[in-house]
Amino acid sequence: MTKEEVNTLQGYKVTSSGSVDVVPTVFGYDRWSEVYDSEQNPLILLEEKHMPPLVGAVAGLDVADIGCGTGRHALRLAAAGARVTAVDFSEEMLNRARAKPGAERVRFVQHDIASELPFEAASFDRVFCCLVLDHIADVKNFFRELARIRRPRGFVVISVMHPAMMLRGVQARFTDPASGRKISPQSYPNQISDYVMAAVHAGLRLDHLSEHAIDTGLAAMSERAAKYLDWPMLLLMRLS
Repeated sequence: MTKEEVNTLQGYKVTSSGSVDVVPTVFGYDRWSEVYDSEQNPLILLEEKHMPPLVGAVAGLDVADIGCGTGRHALRLAAAGARVTAVDFSEEMLNRARAKPGAERVRFVQHDIASELPFEAASFDRVFCCLVLDHIADVKNFFRELARIRRPRGFVVISVMHPAMMLRGVQARFTDPASGRKISPQSYPNQISDYVMAAVHAGLRLDHLSEHAIDTGLAAMSERAAKYLDWPMLLLMRLS
């Protein structure tokens, strides 16, 4: 095993092991923003294949996108007629989102989503949280916040990297275009049971839970996906 060494990068603590630098989540996504939309990310391809049936009609609804990144869901939901509030803790990811066509329809908010969300209770008909949960240490509190801002007849839709990926040593990561090194924003080894029990303690009902693996079609679309063929990569949940 490679001995870990600790250094600093632009004032942030970095833990390096081999060719991967593990950095604080917000700093990692600030750096990732430069190339995030240009990658053939197999996890995003898998999510876009399987998540749409969970969304339903959103026209005229108040929708929150918690951890919106570069706005791929927020912009799509706004184009479908939703009143969208999109939140992220990375200002650079938000800057990318704000620069896209249709961004004027979305209210963007910079906020640390691991803390209390800056919204009144029962503010939204739909709450989306996509590819974020593996970066949240306290999932019980986070689910309570998602439940708090959801209206009684609304629901929460969640996608997250499947915990089984960590069994293969895989966490969210990218190649820094400046240094050529792999950078991994801080992740936490949450299990499916952690997510389910956090939902239960938040008073949410599990309407849908599914696990999705890379198939041959997606493997053909992304070289990165091919090595994970038939391995569970994505977890989807809908909570009401």
